Amino acid sequence: MEKITTFRHWLFRRRRLRDVTPKGLFGRSLLIIALPVALMQITVLWMFFNSQWEIVTTRLSEGVAGDVAVVVEQFKEDPTPEHFETLSTQALEKMGLSVALQPAETLPLGLRSSIFSVLDRTLREALGAKLSNPFWFDTTRYPAYVDIRVQTDAGLLRFLAPRDKVFSTNGHIFVFWLIAATFMQTGIAIIFIRNQVRPIQRLANAAERFGKGQDDKNFSPSGAREVRRAATAFLEMKERIARFVDQRTVMLAGVSHDLRTPLTRLKLQLALMGDVDGLGDARKDLCEMERMLDGYLAFARDDAPAKSTRVDLSALVKECVENARRTKANITIDVAPGITISGRQDALGRCINNLIENAVRYGDQVFVSLQKNTSFADIIIEDDGPGIAKSAYEDAFSPFNRLDPARNLNTDGVGLGLAIARDVARAHGGDILLGRSGHGGLRAVLHLPLADQD
Repeated sequence: MEKITTFRHWLFRRRRLRDVTPKGLFGRSLLIIALPVALMQITVLWMFFNSQWEIVTTRLSEGVAGDVAVVVEQFKEDPTPEHFETLSTQALEKMGLSVALQPAETLPLGLRSSIFSVLDRTLREALGAKLSNPFWFDTTRYPAYVDIRVQTDAGLLRFLAPRDKVFSTNGHIFVFWLIAATFMQTGIAIIFIRNQVRPIQRLANAAERFGKGQDDKNFSPSGAREVRRAATAFLEMKERIARFVDQRTVMLAGVSHDLRTPLTRLKLQLALMGDVDGLGDARKDLCEMERMLDGYLAFARDDAPAKSTRVDLSALVKECVENARRTKANITIDVAPGITISGRQDALGRCINNLIENAVRYGDQVFVSLQKNTSFADIIIEDDGPGIAKSAYEDAFSPFNRLDPARNLNTDGVGLGLAIARDVARAHGGDILLGRSGHGGLRAVLHLPLADQD
């Protein structure tokens, strides 16, 4: 049980560390460089303060404490005013100490010092070792001096020692240059890392635009050798995909076009034969074959590359709904105004039309709405029809797949409507999600990224 608790604590700490770790390549690269530099600088500062700066301060404090002790001992041997004048003159000239005799004064209560100050600690230890008389000192009142007072039988001796005689004042110069060097190194690292990350960001942006069906003509490999290799591989992959799409488009268009010629001849022959018994079914089959060919051509056209433009999605949805209403469809619409995306208007119109036609075909009442959030627009199309099983949602997007077992070739559609719609959605960086409608039928959500703001 104890091992399980320890493991949970370790896992919790690891998750918290992962939460505060930078997520981007720039932040992580900078952390890899800056963290060791910061640790090294902290180590250098710690070693400097412990092995050099504190030692120098201790030696200076001991020197001043020794000078103060000499003056105090000589004054105690002869506390006359004449002797004090001689001592004070010699202390100022030879030791740099300003000495004053205050016969009526006593030591103040409490030390004016900081418990975290190295100077206070070293000076207290040095004076305690050198002096046998009570003493008091203040390192905070005067910026350029240290106030030291010693109690004698003849009165209070007050010393003002220059701070640079007691304390190593040039340590801040070392600290300043160390910090300046750290900032300089960090600045150089930021510039270098930014230049290394920029080609990766450009590659990611180009791949994202390609996934939305937008071609970036200005993208070219740059940066480090590995990044250039990845960019070159991306361009080669993009060319292979484009060739594959072109070949499939040409093949489907060619097959559909070649089949139209004999179908047209058959229709003419049937028309010339007049109203002969048994030809009605043949004419229906020919019409169904024409619809199938139209579906193949539409499927091929939606894969063909085309230039993206700014599309008023609100107006396009309203137009598609009005087209469907001409077939006496019962549609309720709720469209937010002013929603625009970047894409191919014809393909998007075909996608929305296919979704609405699918809903109209199976439901008596259709509900169409357009909403948007921070970066995406959602076109929601619902019907009150029978719907489909949840396990068949993905199968509904398979080309030539019709989920209704009661449907046959005499029923409208060849199983390409939802396949075409999803291809268009994904070519624009979005997708179509199916679900259960609150009205009892199928709910289709067309999820599309909004246009970038200029």
